[in-house]
Amino acid sequence: MKKLEEKSRYYEDIKKAIEYLDENYLYQPKLGEVAAHVGMSKYHFSRIFKEYAGISALQFLQATTFSYAKKKLQTSKSILDSSIDLGLSSSSRVHELFINFIGVTPKEYKNMGENLEITYGFGFSTFGKTMIASTKKGICALEFYDESYDEVFNRLKLSWKRAKFIKDDKKAQELLDKIFINKEKVSLYAKGTNFQINVWKAILNIPKSQVLTYTDIATFIGKPKAVRAVASAVGANHIGFLIPCHRVISKSAAMGGYRWEVGRKKVILSFEEMEK
Repeated sequence: MKKLEEKSRYYEDIKKAIEYLDENYLYQPKLGEVAAHVGMSKYHFSRIFKEYAGISALQFLQATTFSYAKKKLQTSKSILDSSIDLGLSSSSRVHELFINFIGVTPKEYKNMGENLEITYGFGFSTFGKTMIASTKKGICALEFYDESYDEVFNRLKLSWKRAKFIKDDKKAQELLDKIFINKEKVSLYAKGTNFQINVWKAILNIPKSQVLTYTDIATFIGKPKAVRAVASAVGANHIGFLIPCHRVISKSAAMGGYRWEVGRKKVILSFEEMEK
């Protein structure tokens, strides 16, 4: 079994464990109980976590708690303040240095992909089943899915109505390997309004394992009153993980919404915490 396909299978078990802990957090179930819930022995469950995240299950699961998120939010605010003090605008620097960000031009936005070839396919990533699509300029979509892939593919077609679509699952998996295994530099070709592009650039400034609120992002782009518009722009992101909208949470430190499920958002954040 391929490495990412294996991790994708592990992801489902880990997400199920996190959901169980969320439902029973007041009871604080022991590791053996969580393992039993996902249908594993305590030993096997611990091994799965170790292989997936490189640390123990208890360490990993701790990073998904509400109290942990609140603490992380407090430390992240100082990073935002430092970035603003240093004059780091949303367009001048990103913490994700392996990403080259390209936004569509107004003409390209209007043309809806006319004369554009988009190669897309379905494969596996660290966080489950994944669709990825790319053009000569860069990756234009990365979306996770659990059952049918129709919804994510339909969103791709809706964003680029006049494009020519070429299905290539082998190329898609090679690109996912490049991102999730080899950690190679990639280019993104993002389609959005000027406001959305600015929000996505700001999100790219959030360092790995840190989180900010919608209000923080609005402040960062110089639109402190546009919190709802920022939230809409975050929700409209079509390049998951690479444009890390999972690092934006609510003011209360609750995970908030996530197009690809809140459970997946928690797994990604926990994984990044362990990787830092």
